[in-house]
Amino acid sequence: MDTGTHVVMGIALGGLATLDPVVASSHANTTSVLIATIAGSQIPDIDTVLKLRNNAIYIRNHRGVTHSIPAVILWPILIVAVIFPFFTNANLLHLWAWTFAAVFIHVFVDIFNAYGTQALRPFSSKWVALGVINTFDPIIFGIHVIGIFIWILGANPGYTFLIMYAVIIGYYLRRYQAKKRVLVEVRSMIPDATEIIIAPTMKFHQWRIAAMNENMFFVGRSEDEKVEILDRFKRVPVPQTSLIEAAKKDANISAFLSFSPVYRWEIDEFNDYYEVRFIDLRYRSNGHYPFVAVVQLDCNLKRMTSYTGWVFSEKKLRKKLGVIPS
Repeated sequence: MDTGTHVVMGIALGGLATLDPVVASSHANTTSVLIATIAGSQIPDIDTVLKLRNNAIYIRNHRGVTHSIPAVILWPILIVAVIFPFFTNANLLHLWAWTFAAVFIHVFVDIFNAYGTQALRPFSSKWVALGVINTFDPIIFGIHVIGIFIWILGANPGYTFLIMYAVIIGYYLRRYQAKKRVLVEVRSMIPDATEIIIAPTMKFHQWRIAAMNENMFFVGRSEDEKVEILDRFKRVPVPQTSLIEAAKKDANISAFLSFSPVYRWEIDEFNDYYEVRFIDLRYRSNGHYPFVAVVQLDCNLKRMTSYTGWVFSEKKLRKKLGVIPS
């Protein structure tokens, strides 16, 4: 989920914790747990700072080791070690337990995004992504904000957020059922599909679709459970040439290929350089595919410049590459 949603989730969990008699028994317990649940709901995303270095490192590592099983165990210990000296009268066990719950829930809800996490590390480096909830879901965020507002007005926070979470669980189930119906419709349209990716959007009844069979890529959308195929591309294997092998050695290209499961490729040859481009087919927006990886190589196949990330026009891509558009 996005940062804002994780913040309100931490506040809500701190309110829910007041149902714990030990937490509710003293101001030190209540305050320390609220601070810890907010921190615990944020800390797995500390790897966002990798964006400051470059997109390749960020793509390779975001939601990786910081969302792993060892991290879920270690983050609560670290947070409690920082907070407890300021609240020595707090109950250490319950402070740790609610902090652990905050960290665990953060990683757990991220699994439901299309981006997913490597939550099974170190046992598996596979990305676990159920693709049921968008990274920012206005309904989930709104329900949390309403719950916090009701708490501010004087309602019992424990029961307020208990009811809220029951509603949200029901919402998750509805989203899962909606995705399943879209999947059935896509399979009826592409019965020989070897892979189907259905990604949520911020709108409840809209989904992005990327699928493939042995010969074609299909890109589409679903609105109100009606599926429309928008683009079709012939599925051409990436050639095993010295140019492609040199391109794959670039950090931006390598990061893209480690992240994207459905993509097409292009090669452009100019007078004094080559340009290799990989295009992710999962994120079609207004007829454009904004998530790309591009590398330019000279005639000796030496890297000149490269980029991976989101760009919504060719002009902006040229700017990212440091190339003046012709």
